[in-house]
Amino acid sequence: MSKPKVAILGLGIMGSGMAGRLLSADFPLAVYNRNREKCSPFAGAPVFIAASPRDAASRAEIVLSMVADDTASRDVWLGENGALAGASPNAVLIESSTLSGSWIHELATKTAERGYRFLDAPVTGTKPHAASGELLFLVGGSADALEAARPVFSVLGRDVFHLGPVGSGTLMKLINNFVCGVQAASFAEALSAIDAGGLDRVKAMSILTGGAPGSGIVKRIADRVAANDFTPNFALRWMAKDLAYALGEASEKGISLQTAAAALSVFQQAIAEGHGDEDFSAVVKSMGRRLNS
Repeated sequence: MSKPKVAILGLGIMGSGMAGRLLSADFPLAVYNRNREKCSPFAGAPVFIAASPRDAASRAEIVLSMVADDTASRDVWLGENGALAGASPNAVLIESSTLSGSWIHELATKTAERGYRFLDAPVTGTKPHAASGELLFLVGGSADALEAARPVFSVLGRDVFHLGPVGSGTLMKLINNFVCGVQAASFAEALSAIDAGGLDRVKAMSILTGGAPGSGIVKRIADRVAANDFTPNFALRWMAKDLAYALGEASEKGISLQTAAAALSVFQQAIAEGHGDEDFSAVVKSMGRRLNS
């Protein structure tokens, strides 16, 4: 069977890795990014570098967006020369960014009005998982649309969870990320308590990572602290954004995420102190500065 033509909208840390993965698997590929410099790694490759989302979508059977937030998503889909204006009638449109539930439902309505099949399919994983095809897709939408998209998901991901109707994938992703954010914030506070108490930091971290608290997130942050390397795989400001979206989603459902609210406060302080573009694990640096102030 021939491989479907794919368009990737957004070539940030995740989108560029996904595009590279599809290119290595010989998918016909079009890419678009608002900042044209991020298209330069694909110059000379058998990739169509589009001047607009509309241009990219017009060349694809599957259009996948991976952008920063609601505003960027709205722009690539509905903005001037947006993808909805150029997609072919039988295209499957996929939003894989981590966005608010309210925007996903609005976007789904817009796509349905034009007769497109739509999936919200955010992912778990970071930069290395995108490049190696080890993402986990959390999918909301119809079974028909999912089956049409499986050839792409199978190259980009290690597994796909179909969670229900449109919006289900987004809700699960926000829950996933708020739990990660809470763990990161709590580890940052734990590290400040370790330092304030004069404990051996290396020994204390080994106890935490080797015992019951030692989740994947805790271990990842401990590794970053030990290496003093906060090069972003997932920027701190995006974790703050996801916590805010999770709180908004919970509020709409009449529930209170008190730990998420506390974690968001910790991350917002880290952004105010200049760590927003570092890896989210740099939240520990903010706590350390408060300890020493």
